[in-house]
Amino acid sequence: MARRYWLMKSEPDVFGIHDLERRPGGTEPWDGVRNYQARNFMRDDMQPGDGVLFYHSNSDPPGVAGLAEVVRAGYPDPTAFDPAHIHYDAKSDPASPRWFMVDVRHLHTFARLIPLEELRRTPGLEDMAVVRKGQRLSVQPVTAAEWEIVRALGER
Repeated sequence: MARRYWLMKSEPDVFGIHDLERRPGGTEPWDGVRNYQARNFMRDDMQPGDGVLFYHSNSDPPGVAGLAEVVRAGYPDPTAFDPAHIHYDAKSDPASPRWFMVDVRHLHTFARLIPLEELRRTPGLEDMAVVRKGQRLSVQPVTAAEWEIVRALGER
């Protein structure tokens, strides 16, 4: 199967690219996603080797902070089963899990954040989901061409 590309949003004051970079092996589970469409991407489509644009959301400014890759395909998110956890979901059952996650590994932190406004102005990114008004999905597919454009912006 061909490599796919994704944009994954995280609030940097909760978990940013530097947090991922500092984890053992630069690897961490991407837990706590509670949107069905994002869940479906993680459960059904994301595979080891897929590229990830690590996006800092709810920041000033929001933007792409670096690159990661999927290292483990979708599996049940155990935080949904833990009543003491912030991501607990009483309707999620280990026998029939509702929520899934993937593991990601840090690849590269950009020397500068690529702000959303720059993404909006960059030729070739006009159709990228994250630049569309009202697009709040935390896990989004990205085309190979969009991945290359953003990667090149990050290497400038």
